[in-house]
Amino acid sequence: MPRYGFNFQWMYSGEYSQQPLEPDTRALDFMQQFGFDFARIPVNYFFFTKDFDYFNPDEEVLAYLDRYLAACQQRDIHMSLNLHRAPGYCINYNHLEKHNLWQDQIAQDAFVFLWEGFARRYKGVPSSQLSFDLLNEPPEIGQYGMTREIHENLMRRTVAAIRAIDPQREIVVDGLGGGNIAMPELADLGVIHSGRGYQPMTVSHYRAEWWDGSKGMPMPTYPECEWDGKVWNIDTLREYYRPWQEIREKGVQVHIGEFGCYRYTPNDVALRWFRDLFQVYRELGWGFALWEFKGNFGIAEHNRPGVVYEDFHGYKIDRELLDLMLESRVQPVEL
Repeated sequence: MPRYGFNFQWMYSGEYSQQPLEPDTRALDFMQQFGFDFARIPVNYFFFTKDFDYFNPDEEVLAYLDRYLAACQQRDIHMSLNLHRAPGYCINYNHLEKHNLWQDQIAQDAFVFLWEGFARRYKGVPSSQLSFDLLNEPPEIGQYGMTREIHENLMRRTVAAIRAIDPQREIVVDGLGGGNIAMPELADLGVIHSGRGYQPMTVSHYRAEWWDGSKGMPMPTYPECEWDGKVWNIDTLREYYRPWQEIREKGVQVHIGEFGCYRYTPNDVALRWFRDLFQVYRELGWGFALWEFKGNFGIAEHNRPGVVYEDFHGYKIDRELLDLMLESRVQPVEL
């Protein structure tokens, strides 16, 4: 780290399982051309598990992950494998789960079992090419019965299980509260901590249909917009990331695993916000991965009002956002 790139939803859907996609080699070629080196692959276990039979995953579906990795390796792009929907938990449509990851032993055992399987499957692949991002965006403290202690114990158990098989594997843990809350209690674990770049939500999630908090939001502005009792500008962003900076100062690597802006925010507002966000990441020496490459949050074909596109490899690319991302990359900060 830092690494820079995008999230790809080739084996993820928010609600129901479907056929996974083959790797988008055109998108990976784009990344290679512009020097992006990080592809986060959110995975929904529904794709390879039927009827909550956690311990018998479908090998034909798991083989897609091998192809994702091979496509990234061919282009010197690091792949971060992320359980976005895990047994007993997903930040979206959690009601589809049969068990509770925070309360049910079978879900916790299944979670560890899946990561042990990935560890065996990819043992010997260098960490420069592959990392394991254990659980996407754990919930708010108290939601679904999750406590910091329960979460810490599960993460420590899973990391130990992976390292018993593959001691050198690079491992990532996401912040609590949807990736927003830093975890100093895991600072000694020797893993990368993954934060998020969606604040203020009134800018990033304006009119997001799946989120009740977006209802009634005014047309977003930035800077000096109001959200969560604060007026947001670059100094507010710096303050928001202070707890993450504090664990960084303890020697913990920090990476922003997701950030982005939904399709309805005017693009000039989004670009002003992106500029401040990247400035903060550049000051802190952190890498980042946009959610997503193509789509409503992406660099390609997001359709935000006022966007000006350029054609690259058959994609319509937001060139202003691309230029911001390119100029915001930095070298690692030495402690």
